[in-house]
Amino acid sequence: MGRIIGPVCAAALSLAAMGMTAGTALAQGAVKSTHGDWQMRCEVPPGAKTEQCALVQNVAAEDRPNLTLLVIVLKTADQKSRLLRVVAPLGVLLPSGLGLKIDDKDIGRAGFVRCLTTGCVAEVVMDDTLLGQLKGGKSATFIVFQTPEEGVGVPVSLNGFGPGVETLP
Repeated sequence: MGRIIGPVCAAALSLAAMGMTAGTALAQGAVKSTHGDWQMRCEVPPGAKTEQCALVQNVAAEDRPNLTLLVIVLKTADQKSRLLRVVAPLGVLLPSGLGLKIDDKDIGRAGFVRCLTTGCVAEVVMDDTLLGQLKGGKSATFIVFQTPEEGVGVPVSLNGFGPGVETLP
């Protein structure tokens, strides 16, 4: 992801602030539809006038069921970009960031932007290249680090991702 997203820009930071709690809350919103292994969840965030929807998948590491990730894809407030937001549990090593592989191809790493009581958030604005890789892939592996030497891969199914992301309002 590093080569794709480059440094975190001011726009991404403002977008992160825009929906940090709303994005996490969307994981609790009403399920509007299911796309393979993804759910479209929608709700009206506090203070908002319109419903916001996100494509969501909650996954756990195969060998560590207490290590869960919440993967959220949503459109920015201006509807021009899509965000990929991953909420990792507290206790992950922040300087190592969040790694991503799609079908065993290393995509890169994204930094964590903030930690909340519910976990630490890594977020990127998805460009067409990353979006295409996710749509065309079979599985993604997000890698969190608990020590500098110990990366733990958490598999995420991409079954239904393409159709789901295309239906984001």
